[in-house]
Amino acid sequence: MDPSQIELALTRIRAALEAGEVQAAIDTLTDLHPVDRADAFSDLDDKDQAALLPRLDLEATADLLEELEDEQAAAVAETFDTEQLADVLDEMEPDEAADVLGDLPADRAEQALAEMEEARNVLPLLPFADETAGGRMTTSFIALPMGTTASEAIQILRRVEPSSETPYYLYVEDEADRLVGIVGLRDLVISDAKTKVETIMDSEVISAHTQEDQEDVALRMARYDLAALPVVNDRGVVVGVITHDDVLDVVAEEATEDIYRLANVPDPDLSINSPIRQAIRMRIPWLYLSAATALFAAWVISNFESLIAEVAILAVFLSVVAGLGGNTATQSLALIVRALALGEIDMKNAWRTVLKEGLTGFVAGALVGTVVGLAVWAWKGNPVLGMVLGVALIGNMLVAGFVGALVPISLKFLRLDPALASSVLVTTVTDSVGFALFLTFSALALSNLR
Repeated sequence: MDPSQIELALTRIRAALEAGEVQAAIDTLTDLHPVDRADAFSDLDDKDQAALLPRLDLEATADLLEELEDEQAAAVAETFDTEQLADVLDEMEPDEAADVLGDLPADRAEQALAEMEEARNVLPLLPFADETAGGRMTTSFIALPMGTTASEAIQILRRVEPSSETPYYLYVEDEADRLVGIVGLRDLVISDAKTKVETIMDSEVISAHTQEDQEDVALRMARYDLAALPVVNDRGVVVGVITHDDVLDVVAEEATEDIYRLANVPDPDLSINSPIRQAIRMRIPWLYLSAATALFAAWVISNFESLIAEVAILAVFLSVVAGLGGNTATQSLALIVRALALGEIDMKNAWRTVLKEGLTGFVAGALVGTVVGLAVWAWKGNPVLGMVLGVALIGNMLVAGFVGALVPISLKFLRLDPALASSVLVTTVTDSVGFALFLTFSALALSNLR
């Protein structure tokens, strides 16, 4: 929905609440799509939220908790008594209910679980970390034993009445309950009623283990264009399913995390709506690091103080060297981090990628350095100054391409997040090397620069 439409709904809700017309406010809120409803609810103040919550029906409350951010969903859940909370959790999808329970205090979660009618669907999800396949899966799936006929499978579907969130794949298990195949709803419908599922199932099942990282799962689903992915335990038994909407959430989270880390923001939960205190606490350490690295680059320049004092024009072009080196490194860094995230780099031959990026930096440096050198010659009338700057750019951009690839690949090899190769660290190297090259070449050509 257009943000302006949500704002219009908010205006109506607030006006209705001020007039004491709570039901009118609820009607306006529940007319919104559940996602837009959660956005609108989040924008209301605590007083208005407290007026609406007790009057929402069970389904609307469950939808609201499913769409709210984790912290806010837990805060809303805390306002319910145990019986009401249990009823709402029963109405929610098992994976969403498990997320809410995981964010509640342990004793509160235990009380709610004891009151829930559908606790058996949620309990298997609670032991797994949020960023694993087990933490992402839902227990809303249908498994069939081998020997089941197409007619019997359809009868099972009618009896179970799966929700719209349940993927229309049916999983086939052997005598030991191990996953051996997958059957699509279309295959069941068009097959003869007496056809057994093992004759129409696809036995080449792509699955994930409960402990696999969510990013690996998302990449697998994207690679094989899957709408749902079964999750198995150590014995090969299906314990859950990850659906396409969960994968979209994973992709968004992982992309946010990588972008934040490249920008030196360590907490992926930080947003423009976070309190100033939290923003400062998360961002200030990297700003200190940035200050330290900037001082190191300044120290490199300070070793050439007398040279700069003698040929002041050199100070003008230091920013050119730093800017082009930093941009080259950042380009390489972004490409490599993305390629590593998508599994496009074979770590056994990663050195080729590093050499390629170094060569790319060299060629780019030669092209840019030549143009910049000629431009400076034409501007200042000094061909030596242009040549010195051009050669320094070639060397610095070669180093930038090399370092921009080497650092994230090295971190991946050490089993660390490649996105930790922040632009601050990489550009510090290129700034320092660029300054050193430019000023050293300038010192060697001093007699022609005066």
